[in-house]
Amino acid sequence: MKSLILLLILTITFSSCIEPKDVDVNSEINWSKRSVNYKISDSSKAGKTYLSVYSQVYSQTEHTTHNLTATISMRNTSSTDTLYILHAEYFDTAGKSIRNYTKDKIFVAPMESIAIVIEEDNREGGTGGNFIFDWKINKETSEPIFEGVFISTKGQQGLSFVSQGKTIE
Repeated sequence: MKSLILLLILTITFSSCIEPKDVDVNSEINWSKRSVNYKISDSSKAGKTYLSVYSQVYSQTEHTTHNLTATISMRNTSSTDTLYILHAEYFDTAGKSIRNYTKDKIFVAPMESIAIVIEEDNREGGTGGNFIFDWKINKETSEPIFEGVFISTKGQQGLSFVSQGKTIE
C-alpha cells in the first residue's frame, strides 16, 4: 500500500513538471487571415497610439537587467464596429525599428482582442522599447485599448506589471 501511495505521489509530482506545449498565436497564417484588402472609408476616425514595452527591467543596479515576457494586447472596445490596425511597429530603446507586425491593414472584430507575444529570451526592445499603432475606427465608436502585460517567474519569485497605451494623434 505504501508503495502505491509513493508511486501516486511521484506520478503527480513528475506530471506537473511537464512544460505546456507552445502555441504560436502570432503565426503568419493568423495575421494573413486578418488582412483587409478594401479601402477603409476616409470618414473614419484615425488615431495613433504609443505603448511602452519592457523586454527587460533593471534589477539592483543599472548594470543588471531582468528579462520579461511581453504580451501586447490590441482590444476593440466596440460591440458593433470593426477596428482596423494599419500599422503596428516595434522599436528598441534607441528608437530603432525592430519589426513591423502588419504587412497589410488588419481587422479586429467587435469586442475582440488580439495579441503579440514577445518571448522572455528576446531582449531586442531592451528597457525602453515601444510600439506605435496606427488605427481607424467608425467616428461614433469608442477608441481601442492597447496594453502591455509583462511577466517573469524564476523559482518562487515573480514579477509582473502592465503599461497602457497613450493616444498621441
